[in-house]
Amino acid sequence: MGISIQINNIGKRYLREWIFRKLSVSVPPASKYVLLGANGSGKSTLLQVMANFQIPTEGIITYSDGNSAIEPDNIYQSLSIASPYMELIEEYTPVESIEHQAIYKAFQNSFSTKDVLEIAQLSHASAKHIKFFSSGMKQRLKIALAVLADCPLLLLDEPVSNLDKQAIEWYKQLIQQYAMHKTIVVCSNKISDEYEFCDKQIDIENYK
Repeated sequence: MGISIQINNIGKRYLREWIFRKLSVSVPPASKYVLLGANGSGKSTLLQVMANFQIPTEGIITYSDGNSAIEPDNIYQSLSIASPYMELIEEYTPVESIEHQAIYKAFQNSFSTKDVLEIAQLSHASAKHIKFFSSGMKQRLKIALAVLADCPLLLLDEPVSNLDKQAIEWYKQLIQQYAMHKTIVVCSNKISDEYEFCDKQIDIENYK
C-alpha cells in the first residue's frame, strides 16, 4: 500500500515565534506533495517535523502502512531523505558511502554498489574522496542514495540546489524511473523543476 501521513492541527514554535500553526493535511500512499515557501519560511522545519526529526509544539502526526499504524519513533525505517542540512561523510569515497548506507537500508531492485554509482553518474569518481567532489557531485550522490533506497517515503529538500541544467534533467528522469511508486514530499522555493511531478501543494505562508 505505501506510507500515509495524517497531520492534525500541528504547529512549531521557537521561543515565542510560531514558525507555522494550525496545519492539517492528509498525505495518502504514493501521493506527491510540494511544500512551497521562500527561504526561511519554515518549510524545511515542516519537512523535519513530518520526518519525526523534530517534534511539533502542538498537534499530532500519525503514520500508517496500509491498515497498520507505524510508531513515530520507527518511521525513520520507512523513509529516505536528501537535504542541504544533511552532510555526507567526506572522508569516504562514494563506494564507501553507498556500502555504508546499504548496511542500514537496502537499495530497491537489489541494486549493487556498481549500479548505484552508474545511476548517479559517478562511476568515474568511485575512488575519489567525497571531500574533493564538486557541490553538484555531492548533490547527485545525496539524491541517488535517497531515491534508490528501498523506502516507501521519500523526502527531498530543494533537490536541484547545486545542479546544473544537465543534472536537473538527470534528477527528473531519476524520479520518473525510480520513485513514482513512493509517497514523496518536496520542499521548494517555487523552482518548478524540483516538483513538476507533484499534484498537491502546501504553501507554508498560509499557516503563519
